[in-house]
Amino acid sequence: MSTIDLDNPPPNHRYKVSVDPYETDGERRVRLAKDMIVFLVAVGFVVVIFFLCYETVASASAGPDEKKWAMSIMSAGMAGLVGYLVRK
Repeated sequence: MSTIDLDNPPPNHRYKVSVDPYETDGERRVRLAKDMIVFLVAVGFVVVIFFLCYETVASASAGPDEKKWAMSIMSAGMAGLVGYLVRK
């Protein structure tokens, strides 16, 4: 087994050292549950906002300015969704 001197690394090499805390199964479950709840609440808000904007656009009683901002919000949401899916 070879030994590497960390004070003098070989040419054209880099090294990185990290210390990660140990996560128990209980901590992992709590973290994943919290992440899932936050994700679902965020998706719920987006769905409600999109629904309200759609209702505004489809409403006959809504004025042109209201429909304009509703379409802007819907367009921004769709662009964000496509950007998230394409990741570019």
